[in-house]
Amino acid sequence: MATKLTSNGQVTAPNPISGPDCPAWAQLSAAAPVALARTTRELFAGDPERFAHCSVQAVGLLFDYSRQRVTPKLLEVFAQLADQLRLRERIAAMFRGDAINVTEDRSVLHTALRRTGQSAGSGAPLIVGGQDIDALVRAERERMLAFAEAVRSGVVYSSSDQPFSLVINIGIGGSDLGPAMAVEALRQYAGAGPRVAFVSNVDGCQLADLLVGADPARTLFIICSKTFTTLETRTNALAARAWLQSKLGEAAVPAHFAAVSVNAKAMDEFGVHPDYRFAIWDWVGGRYSIWSSIGVSLAIAIGRANFVSFLDGAAAMDRHFQDAPWLQNLPVLAAMLGVWNVNFLELPTLAVLPYDHRLSRFSAYLQQLEMESNGKSVRLDGSPVPMATCPVIWGEPGNNAQHSFFQLLHQGSARAALDFLLPVRSSCDSQPQQDLAIANCLAQAEAFAFGQSAEVVAADLRRQGLAPARMAELLPHKVHQGNRPSTLIMFPRLDPATLGKLIALYEHKVLVQSVVWGINAFDQWGVELGKKLCDTIVPLVQQPATASGISSSLRGALDFVARERR
Repeated sequence: MATKLTSNGQVTAPNPISGPDCPAWAQLSAAAPVALARTTRELFAGDPERFAHCSVQAVGLLFDYSRQRVTPKLLEVFAQLADQLRLRERIAAMFRGDAINVTEDRSVLHTALRRTGQSAGSGAPLIVGGQDIDALVRAERERMLAFAEAVRSGVVYSSSDQPFSLVINIGIGGSDLGPAMAVEALRQYAGAGPRVAFVSNVDGCQLADLLVGADPARTLFIICSKTFTTLETRTNALAARAWLQSKLGEAAVPAHFAAVSVNAKAMDEFGVHPDYRFAIWDWVGGRYSIWSSIGVSLAIAIGRANFVSFLDGAAAMDRHFQDAPWLQNLPVLAAMLGVWNVNFLELPTLAVLPYDHRLSRFSAYLQQLEMESNGKSVRLDGSPVPMATCPVIWGEPGNNAQHSFFQLLHQGSARAALDFLLPVRSSCDSQPQQDLAIANCLAQAEAFAFGQSAEVVAADLRRQGLAPARMAELLPHKVHQGNRPSTLIMFPRLDPATLGKLIALYEHKVLVQSVVWGINAFDQWGVELGKKLCDTIVPLVQQPATASGISSSLRGALDFVARERR
């Protein structure tokens, strides 16, 4: 296993065992050339019941991996790999609060944030370090949801005794991507609450655009920063404060600012209302924090009942992840298929393609979730990872993608694995148009899998009556190789519970893959160096002439800045 657990469940020194150290890995390596030699068409021809053998329905989702370049026998080897890595123990360690984030000596308990929802049942309380985590979470969630409902209903009002019509969430990374994605995804559930918008980028344009025409007397800002010191968030928060102060005066500030942070001193100095402050704990990573008070903007947007349904959907996926056998376990299947594509089929990217525009920010959310978690090159003990790890995650809503980069995916030399996300029912009460989206999604999945052979192209060109010479010219341009592996995830509709399930599925996929690769999915040291360097470069940008002892490239950029400012 990748960490050693003591009798009381705490983590001690990491043991660098990962996938390549297990017997099953050699079997997978031997199977890869065989898999690459077989086409997807041959896989289906050899198994008329392939869909039944290569799909799972669970937790209200259909997970169809029949177009992946795998066989049921190969998946059995992956199940052996999971056992050899003692994956079940690693899963249990996370859920019970062991310090599996070994480089920061922290528990990883985002799952605890949804344990106490309506469908969580009445199990034993979660006690970690002598603290009742369930009670802690329940109390803080109730404070947050009460505040959200009060903002929605106008009980919490502005300095001018008016209800808020605009709520602006100021954060970045996990304090922005998750809530922003979810508010857009669940727009249908917003009802009559205030408009909720998001600001993250440090350049000021996003905030400036939002404030054009905004009524300061009806605008509430929520600052989301665990430390209250994140450069981008603090810069935007100070700009928002200056705008509000200039419009309504200093005394109005507290009534218009809420925050999610642990830095009480900084909130005091800023002027955040003392009753509008919500906690977040060090066992919640930013990219896993939407379930916490970081989700307050989402709760304001969709209301208490829908937010609880969102948590319950994730909790249902948690239980499935803990209990389901490997070959029926959606996160484990997703993770192992990803390992197969990255490490054995050498596909370095994953395109996430939702066929519902409300999920337009989902791929951006997964970029942080997966790449910040598993974008690592050293194992738990600090030794080099002996194989590729996280793929590059990218994507767009499906029909838009079809008219931009699908050409490359179908016929280009660059290759990718694909995840299609497809609701059956419309998210905006336009079912005839959603039916077209369904047809497009299924057509693309079939085209990626089976392609179009030279024989089929030639027959089509002959039907058009083209001359043989012209046919010969066109034929290679119209051939589609196919064999592009994809997974189709279908669900009845995009509602709060379903969104919770989808997010939790990908969260748990990340954990499983980190176990296979022997890495820590819960730290992010790679983002620290750029932040540190920025602190030293900011004064040089402000006064380029003071720079010394820097690279010629940085010197050239600063000189350009100085010239353009004159």
